[in-house]
Amino acid sequence: MQEFEEARPGLTTSARILACDGEQTRETVDDLATEEPLEVRLIAGGQTRSLAVTMRTPGNDFELAAGFLLSEGIVHRREEIAGISYCIDPQIDAEQRYNIVNVQLASDALPALERLERHFTVNSACGVCGKANIEALQTRATPIDDPVRISLELVSQLPEKMLQAQRVFESTGGLHASALFDANGTLLALREDVGRHNALDKIVGWALLNKSLPLRGCALLVSGRASYELAQKCIVAGIPILCAVSAPSSLAVDLARCFGLTLLGFVRGSRANIYAGRERVVSADARP
Repeated sequence: MQEFEEARPGLTTSARILACDGEQTRETVDDLATEEPLEVRLIAGGQTRSLAVTMRTPGNDFELAAGFLLSEGIVHRREEIAGISYCIDPQIDAEQRYNIVNVQLASDALPALERLERHFTVNSACGVCGKANIEALQTRATPIDDPVRISLELVSQLPEKMLQAQRVFESTGGLHASALFDANGTLLALREDVGRHNALDKIVGWALLNKSLPLRGCALLVSGRASYELAQKCIVAGIPILCAVSAPSSLAVDLARCFGLTLLGFVRGSRANIYAGRERVVSADARP
């Protein structure tokens, strides 16, 4: 099985359009964010099972699959994944092979997926979650115990740093992003996708495959709102600080307070609202 190597990024798709400006019109070409389905299959003990289908932007597909498996509690360590590859079944159209990812588990049998609290058919929007999921998460995740501190001045700089690194967003304007920073504001990783949860799964998968979990001492910035699902993924990955340029949901705030996650919303310019974990956010002159 192929060992964590990917091909075909396919982040953008060109389309001919009619651009209108008042009474002026012109034929031109526009770059669009590519959106295609990705099927994640599990293989173990000679058995194969289709686990999930998500609409995503092609690229970093192996990281997306690995991050999804970790976030959902199907794997817990890098060693549980023996390999990841695109589908090579000759009966499947060659173009579609890049929309199917096979994850070979190191175990002798497939996990008992029926016991998991979620159904694994998702799309590019965040799913609907209930408070019962907080209790379910408590069975496989622990509260974040991380002494990292970050200044409000540094937080205010993160959106511009993320925007400067979003090379696909610059050409399409149609992608979400997740950007991981260290406590000094250095960008460690950035991933883009039509789905905000996919962008974060790609970062979590990157950390898992590189044996960098938990992501202690880090802060994550997301381009949209902060949902329950994004907060959950940060907690599982051990990310202590989650910042969003838009609003958090009520359930995301509940989850952050339950698990000791620092949650900031409306991070724009010098503004930011701290919804949970305020002890990790300090003024610039008080930061050690």
